[in-house]
Amino acid sequence: MDMGYGHQRAAYPLKDIAYERIITINSDKLVGDKEKRIWKRNQDFYESVSRFTSLPIFGDYLFKLYDKFQSIEDFYPSRDLSSPNIQARYLEHLIKKKKLGLGLIEHIKRSGRPMVTTHFISALAAEYNNMKNAFCVVTDTDINRAWLPIDSKHAKVTYLAPTEHTFKRLKQYGLPKNKLILTGFPLPKENIGGKSMHILRRDLGNRLLNLDPKKKYIHDYKSVIKKKLGKYYRNKSSHKLTLTYMIGGAGAQKDIGLKVIQSLKSKIKKNEIRINLVAGTHLDAAEYYRENIIKMGLKDRLGKNLYIVFAWNKPTYFKDFNYILHNTDILWSKPSEMVFYVALGLPLIMSPPIGSQEYYNRNWVLNMGSGFKQEDPEYIHEWLYDWLNSGRLAEAAFEGFLEAPKMGTYNIEKVVLSKRT
Repeated sequence: MDMGYGHQRAAYPLKDIAYERIITINSDKLVGDKEKRIWKRNQDFYESVSRFTSLPIFGDYLFKLYDKFQSIEDFYPSRDLSSPNIQARYLEHLIKKKKLGLGLIEHIKRSGRPMVTTHFISALAAEYNNMKNAFCVVTDTDINRAWLPIDSKHAKVTYLAPTEHTFKRLKQYGLPKNKLILTGFPLPKENIGGKSMHILRRDLGNRLLNLDPKKKYIHDYKSVIKKKLGKYYRNKSSHKLTLTYMIGGAGAQKDIGLKVIQSLKSKIKKNEIRINLVAGTHLDAAEYYRENIIKMGLKDRLGKNLYIVFAWNKPTYFKDFNYILHNTDILWSKPSEMVFYVALGLPLIMSPPIGSQEYYNRNWVLNMGSGFKQEDPEYIHEWLYDWLNSGRLAEAAFEGFLEAPKMGTYNIEKVVLSKRT
């Protein structure tokens, strides 16, 4: 689904098993003009809502009003939550009456191949059109009841859960055990390196030294680190301290990145830190960053230790982004699907959540100890270096590497290919 980055970022690592191509349900050539108009209205609304939080006075109120309709029930006490909500009934109407997603499902049925989707609407389209051998990759740690069909207890689609919490939540929603598999989130293979995880361990070996300049954490846990990293344990990093800041898929929160640059201006000038500002596919954000960087007097640092990451399309963006992760030490993002990237040994600084699911994503990371809520970006030149000198960022990186699921892509491929008809 072309709506933000989350669902397409989750699909990208599965490109190796795609037949012909990865299909984008709301913009592919299979989609008719009438259906595209329905999708466009929803996408425009979603992106507008995502920007509400930046509006003065009424922005937060408007967003909270919208978010109330996609809120997630409290997990405890454990109970039966299988009754469909308003969203689930509305989606059933769109798919059954308005034929949303029908072109995609008919195409896949003709091919006779299994379907893997990273968006619940295409999963529901498969469900309501009686498609067999369909799999839905869940892209958050917790989800709304709308992800499942009206009659969840007799679902035909198999759901692939990224975490144990998600697995349990799907059971609360009535999904039968035989339609539920814990796989982990699909992370890019080029950042893992197969079963041996040689690429991940190499990158982490270089990263820990930058995250713990006084070697407080490394000294205390040296034997464990050496055991887990093996030959990739390092005494010197291959690169300077690197921070990667990401805006949201709808272009939200780009102002935070600018505050980071302003606060770290002297360190950037001295070439003591490298900053990646990830604008994704938003040309307006890339131009915004470039114009303001020039105004700050940092034009000469562009392309040296100050980078703006932009691409004209999402596949190219994902490829470029995965490449810069090799030398990224700290990832800063809202708690979207990026929370799962802590499994790559990347400590996550989290900007404010946008949407109910992101609050749950944030709690998952905080409970694991692999991420932190951001402090005031204007004073990052103080608090970031306190965190570095204490070793807490190195600890967060190693905790994410140890605790978060890493093999989701390989597990999903195995599940899907083993169940081909």
